[in-house]
Amino acid sequence: MRIYPVILSGGSGTRLWPLSQPHKPKQFVPVVTDRSMIQETILRVAGQSEFLAPIIVSGESQSHLVVEQLAGIGIEPAAVLLEPAARNTAAAVAIAAHWIVTHDADALMMVMPSDHVITDLDSLYAAVRSAAQAAQAGCLVTFGIQPTHPETGYGYIERGDALADVANVHHVANFHEKPPLPLATSYFEGGQHYWNGGMFLFSARNYLSALQDHAPQVAAASAEAMDKAAVDGVTVRPQAAAFMAGPDISIDHAVMEKATNAAVVPVDMGWSDVGSWDALWAICARDEQDNGVNGDGFVIDGAGNLVYVSDGPPVAALGVRDCVIVSTAEGILVAPRDRSQDVKKIVDHLKRRGTAT
Repeated sequence: MRIYPVILSGGSGTRLWPLSQPHKPKQFVPVVTDRSMIQETILRVAGQSEFLAPIIVSGESQSHLVVEQLAGIGIEPAAVLLEPAARNTAAAVAIAAHWIVTHDADALMMVMPSDHVITDLDSLYAAVRSAAQAAQAGCLVTFGIQPTHPETGYGYIERGDALADVANVHHVANFHEKPPLPLATSYFEGGQHYWNGGMFLFSARNYLSALQDHAPQVAAASAEAMDKAAVDGVTVRPQAAAFMAGPDISIDHAVMEKATNAAVVPVDMGWSDVGSWDALWAICARDEQDNGVNGDGFVIDGAGNLVYVSDGPPVAALGVRDCVIVSTAEGILVAPRDRSQDVKKIVDHLKRRGTAT
């Protein structure tokens, strides 16, 4: 069993402004631990017998950050693939699959976002072993995250019949877009639906075959871009014009929702995408009043707050409830915690003003 971790690290992380900035998005900064999120993701699979050296897919503008992060934990990658511009996950996974087919044709690939938290690694590894068996049998496997509450911010995977010859893996009955709350509640209570966390495991060959069947424009663009790629050691730059000729589409819409061999392995592994300050509050250590404090800050006569200080002025919060207060060298945020998803509006506003950092 040979699995290349394919770590996607091109996101912008706008909902964690001001900690996450365009020049250094959240995956490249410490958020939950003293290591960056991409470092934690890489170390999650380093040293595990199933996994080979990682393949990092990122943007050209982030190349120096990738090099810096790898050096900081002493990891040598199999390859660093630098997209000339973002073309969504179908193309990002495709160029990694082309690299794998060229270098190790029968290997599997596990696709992982670079900015997620997983606290139960034993459950993750058990799910990987089950998923790998299904992938070797020809399935395109996605990981179904066990929901902990009705969530309207995630897509859902509906579980179908169990695979006949692989334990703990099911056919996918359907993929569902982000639902309204009543539907999310029915999904949560029904027990047949899982959060779609954007993690996949399959053979590189099978993915490219499915891409040719279901998204031939992506297949053609990525193939030409890799055929004409510039290679400098482990750094690979797909040819820009060819790569940009492909459509901007996610792997879910391009392949997984159309494939008849899609499968899901359910897993409860302490997962969070840390997609907002509220999500960080939910997983951080909190006091008796449900206040979470990181860095030089404190709360008096308040409850349910997140105070996060990173290279910014110290924070004292008095008599406030259910707020997010973030202090960094690049900005200060004060907002109700339940408005965390709207932080992106601040970034958009700063861009319109021409003052985004």
